[in-house]
Amino acid sequence: MSSTLSANAAWMVLLVAGLLEIVWALSMKASEGFTRLNLTVLTIVAAGLSFWLLGLAMRSLPVGTAYAVWTGIGAVGAAILGIVLFGEHASAARIACIGLIVCGILGLKFVGGGAGH
Repeated sequence: MSSTLSANAAWMVLLVAGLLEIVWALSMKASEGFTRLNLTVLTIVAAGLSFWLLGLAMRSLPVGTAYAVWTGIGAVGAAILGIVLFGEHASAARIACIGLIVCGILGLKFVGGGAGH
């Protein structure tokens, strides 16, 4: 792999990194305080891959954009799946706040988050 990625490739890598952040957050919760070995291993592997892919994306994307989008994907995914899988609270205000995070992610992608900025 070259030292930098095209802008489109960097965004795809960042998306996968964000999805893996969701995986490790949910598997950490499901590991019950790291007492379930298979879920603990999944947490560690997904976290490692997520960080590695974030680092690859940062070769081409601005650090502030890449990090904010990565954490945003993880936060939105973990919040939604926490509601669905773990029965966490889902008030209108919480859903609205998740929507605001999505707006922020999209804003960073489309308003000034391209490679070379």
